[in-house]
Parts: sequence; structure tokens; C-alpha cells
Amino acid sequence: MKITAIETQVCHARMRNWVFVKIITDQPGLWGWGEATLEWHTRSVVGAIEDLSQLLIGEDPRRIEHLWQMMYRQHFWHGNGIVRGTAISGIDIALWDILGKIHGVPCHELWGGRVRDYIRLYCHLGGGKMEDFYQTRPDDASRFGELAQKAVEDGFTAFKSMAVPETMPLEGLQPVYYAEACVKAMRDAVGDSIDIMVDCHARPSPRMGMLFAKALEPYGLYFFEEPCWPESIEDIALIQRAVKTPIASGERLIGIHAFREMLEHRAVSVIQPDITHCGGLSEVRRIAALAEAYKVAVAPHNPQGPVSTAASIEFGFATPSYVICESVHSDVPWRTEVVSEGFTVEEKGRIVRPNTRPGLGIDIDESVVKKHPFQQEVLQRTFYKDGSVGDW
Repeated sequence: MKITAIETQVCHARMRNWVFVKIITDQPGLWGWGEATLEWHTRSVVGAIEDLSQLLIGEDPRRIEHLWQMMYRQHFWHGNGIVRGTAISGIDIALWDILGKIHGVPCHELWGGRVRDYIRLYCHLGGGKMEDFYQTRPDDASRFGELAQKAVEDGFTAFKSMAVPETMPLEGLQPVYYAEACVKAMRDAVGDSIDIMVDCHARPSPRMGMLFAKALEPYGLYFFEEPCWPESIEDIALIQRAVKTPIASGERLIGIHAFREMLEHRAVSVIQPDITHCGGLSEVRRIAALAEAYKVAVAPHNPQGPVSTAASIEFGFATPSYVICESVHSDVPWRTEVVSEGFTVEEKGRIVRPNTRPGLGIDIDESVVKKHPFQQEVLQRTFYKDGSVGDW
């Protein structure tokens, strides 16, 4: 059995281009789907996949670990960068899809079988229309309360918001009061039985991140995400120790070595590896095993397309420390047309029941993908009041 071709299919989905990876074998009807979506780097990722494919054509797709090591260690430069890491991830996910199809079982059965009966999903306020939410800065905190109520009406028992505004390295109390008012409005709207998460998007400096964390501590957040740059591991650890709120981070980290540093510093209570960036299903399973040793929870970053979601779900059903999965359910109205899925989502509680089909349990409708060809994403630029560049 050999790999005969590795294709990329780009599908424009509003604020991002989904990059689907299709690995074709010499066995009739046997192929696998992966995803290597990386916003504003689509051309780079497609090129990186083409480069890596030269290593893999003619190889046996069942030797997943061997092929992963080749992609990571060959060409002299290790696959730690975001573009190369994303390319490796997309290919690796597709290889696991193939292996599940060869053995006729879902991927989670390849990894020891189910450890749970269902997976809980959480949404972003704004119904998954991320660009609308990021660009909206409501003056009235009650808007956050309305969005929170809508999420609960849609069946979610957990949601995340961007209540922390873009903040200069040092500011006064105004942005802190603003964030507190927004979170209070959400908590008042949904009560204590609903889990609320706040994502800082690593916008604050370490000092401002500390101020936000302490101000929001009384509201019982499920977790407080990326309070400062992930490069500032020591500062994230200081924030983790200063508040009772669980701190989460990791969506921008590539590979097990970056997560090892975060875990060694006891910087977080929740790691958030992105399966489409961190090295694919092979690497995220190693990362999760390391987190298990530190008794740290796993909640994968998953704002991309449907293959990313299927991979995150399969990973979750075989991972003991997995607690919740990010869900984008209405980013484009035709999302369900591009993919058929083996797992089912119960609207009440927004919980996922296991996939029963082989591999990832999905199939991509390539005719729908062709209807939405590549478009340049809208570049996101953020500037502070004084004109200096800020973090988006």
C-alpha cells in the first residue's frame, strides 16, 4: 500500500480559508481527509504541504509515526514553526483517517477506545461569526448579557466571550471596569449553572493581565484564557498562582516541547492545543499524555473547519483529561453542506455522541468546496489610541 498523491483543497469560509488535505492511496476508494487551516497564511501552508509531500509519495500510509518523524526531522529544519507545524498537522490527521478506514473503526478505537460517553461543546458569543464579534465594541455591557442568553437558548451550557478589550501595556482602570461590567452582565443573565469563559487573546501585558484576572475572579469563570503572551510563561504562572480562576493557554504553541515548558512552570490549569497546528493527532496525543502526568485538563482550540472539529472529537473520546471542545456552528450557512459527519450533536446541552464510522467519520463534498474558492482574507490590524501597533 502506497501514497500516490497529496492534494490541498482551499474553501473560503468568511474570515478564513479552510485548507483541506486529501491523501490518496493506490487502493481504490481509499483516501483520508485532514485540515491545515491557518488564517492569513493560506498560500504558505499550501506550499509547505507540497514541499512535505515530496517526502511521502510512494510511502506506506500506515507507518504514521515513521512518516511524522520524516516530516518533522528531515530538511534539516525541525517542524516547530507555525506554517510547517500546520502542514504536518493536516497530513497527519489525514493519515489517521486512512488507518481507521483500513481497520474499519473510528480513530478513537485505534487509541484504546472510548473513555467517555459524550463530549460537551462550548460556543463563542456572536453565534460563531467571529469577525463580527471581534470588530464590535458595545458601549453597553448589557449586550453581552443578551448574547449570553441567546447561547443558552441555543442549548449551550458553556460559552466564551471576548470581554477583555484591546489594552495598551499599561492603562488605568477603565478597561478593567469595562471587562468586569461585561462579565457581570453575562453572569447575571445566565446564573451560576452556566459555565463562562473569557478569552483575552493574549492582548494584555502581564501586569494588565493580572489586573483583569483579579477583577474577574469573583464571577467564577470556567477558565480565563491567554491573560498575556504565551511567550511569557513565567508571567502566566504568576497569574495562575495569584487567582483561584483556572488559567488556560496553548493555542499558539507548536509541539510537545513548548507544552513541556508550560507544564514545567505550572503555568496553567488547562492546555489548549490546536490539532491543526501543534503537530496533528500524533503530537496532540503525546501532549495530552504529558498533561495527564501534571493533572492538567485539555480543552482543544478549534475555531477552524469541519475536519478540525471531527479530529478534535475523535481525540476527545480517547483522552481522559479532555474536558470540553470549542465549537463553531454557524460561521457560514452552508457548513453542513460541505461535510457529512459520523458523530451526532444533541441540541439540548450541545453534547456530542460518538462517531461510529471508520476513521474520522467524515466525508467532504468536493463539489461544494469548489463553489467557495480561495479569497484573500480580510487582514486584521489593530492600533492603540496613540497609533502604535497592538495585538489583535
